[in-house]
Amino acid sequence: MRILLCAVSLALAASLWPAHAAGDCGDAAAMVQQAYPKARKSTDGASFTLDPHTSIVLLPLDDTPGVVCKVWPSHDDLLLVSVPLIDSAKSSDDEHYGDIELLVVDRKTLQVHQRLLQPRLMNDDAIAIRKIEFDTGRYVLASGVTAFGLRIDMANHSQPDPFSETDLRLYAIAGGALHAVLDGLVVADYGGEGDTNCAGSFHSSQVSLTMSPASHHGYHDIVVVERSDTDDPSVDKNGECQSHPGKSVSRTYRLRYDGGRYPVPDELKALEP
Repeated sequence: MRILLCAVSLALAASLWPAHAAGDCGDAAAMVQQAYPKARKSTDGASFTLDPHTSIVLLPLDDTPGVVCKVWPSHDDLLLVSVPLIDSAKSSDDEHYGDIELLVVDRKTLQVHQRLLQPRLMNDDAIAIRKIEFDTGRYVLASGVTAFGLRIDMANHSQPDPFSETDLRLYAIAGGALHAVLDGLVVADYGGEGDTNCAGSFHSSQVSLTMSPASHHGYHDIVVVERSDTDDPSVDKNGECQSHPGKSVSRTYRLRYDGGRYPVPDELKALEP
């Protein structure tokens, strides 16, 4: 049962997330302290507080993602860092409010070379953020310009109405500053309705990205191929749950840089944060 196995894999990935949350962070506390000199460390050293009530959690805690880091292979002297800035006055166990600040950091000195605040990317509720990770695939936008990606996995807890989505955003350094070049592209999703036992109707999709030789406004086009699948499982006469997959459907999109961003087709836009 292809789609049902996809859901199990997503759930397993979410359960494993805390074990490798920090990635390449090393001394995450020292890095955060250098990036935010006015931050106050908690007594247990697990988090920092910025005035008036912004919290930075180093490692995942109570479904709150922590700081995530990854060495940037295209520039292996640099570290990519995602810092969750949680508004502790508004947030609760069931929902979070906050931003993500992206840092490009020198691996040796921990000096911040570039930073970019992404408002509201930490906002979630019933559809919660399960995982945040960097995508350092070879997104070569132009000669000397390679983008990196940030992937955010979101899902609900519903068994009869499951939903999950992975969104991709791309960032590049130009003119010495970090810029967002692609907003909220859905690269994987899963959902449907079922009886929690077997019967139901489910759908899933996976998206792949490749760089095109063609270019607009100096940046290469991005070719996006989406593959969609459906499944309508049911119980057979022997009481066994049987998959009934439909025919896979593929769609191709071409994203063209407009001088500021790559506009995302409505069909592939991520949930609004």
